[in-house]
Amino acid sequence: MNYSAPLPLDLPALRQKARWVWRETLRIHRRSPETRVASALSCVEILVALYYGGFLRYDPKQPFWPGRDRFIASKGHGAISLYPILADRGFFPHEALTQIGQPGALLSVIPEPAIPGVETVNGALGHGVGVGCGMALALQRRDPDRRVVVLVGDGELHEGANWEAFMLAAQHRLDNLSVIVDNNRISMLGPTDAIVSHRSLPVKLEAFGWAAASVDGHDLEALLTILAAVTPGQPRCIIADTHKGRGVPGLEDAPLSHVTSIPPAQLDALLGETP
Repeated sequence: MNYSAPLPLDLPALRQKARWVWRETLRIHRRSPETRVASALSCVEILVALYYGGFLRYDPKQPFWPGRDRFIASKGHGAISLYPILADRGFFPHEALTQIGQPGALLSVIPEPAIPGVETVNGALGHGVGVGCGMALALQRRDPDRRVVVLVGDGELHEGANWEAFMLAAQHRLDNLSVIVDNNRISMLGPTDAIVSHRSLPVKLEAFGWAAASVDGHDLEALLTILAAVTPGQPRCIIADTHKGRGVPGLEDAPLSHVTSIPPAQLDALLGETP
């Protein structure tokens, strides 16, 4: 089967799609208030660039098609913004978005491999990069044209397993592996820098043998440009500077936004609708 990435949308269409995903994420949170909405809103443009920008190859009719690229949402707690995209791309019906977290529902609050389009268990943080290394190493030997992309949160990088994986990826020159850091600078209990600072994160990653660069994680044009870059012989890390709770007054960049739910009345006002 000769299958390539879906044709990319143009920039205005990508921006419209990002707005739609933002709104769908709020609707999901209105129905399932236990979801970590602030963490989901910071990575909307990253996911839109990946799935609508022509970078990931996949076949919704065959979620485990061997020729696909692999995407791992390691920050699983913030991946509910991925669900509308997977539904829109045809991995499962849109109706599934109305039942998240309910008994017997296809979609859970934290993505899991039973969901079409989800590669891995996204439970305890800190393991996505290591799993991605294993996938990239296997693909490097079998099908080096396939890529692996891992999305991590900046707070997740406090877990030491990530840095072991960074060393392994550089040792094996896994240039088919990219890690995107959703650098929203807020962890569960406050600003990341007040807990364990990641100061000079690109410099640290370069010292580990990675090609690293920073980008505005809400600028779709900049994301498209940096995603298209290739560094032969080196894994790549994109530090995407974002805002937690993007676009929600009182939630955006708030120190405890990670564990804060949006009141129903505010959701209705933001969406201009009632359930």
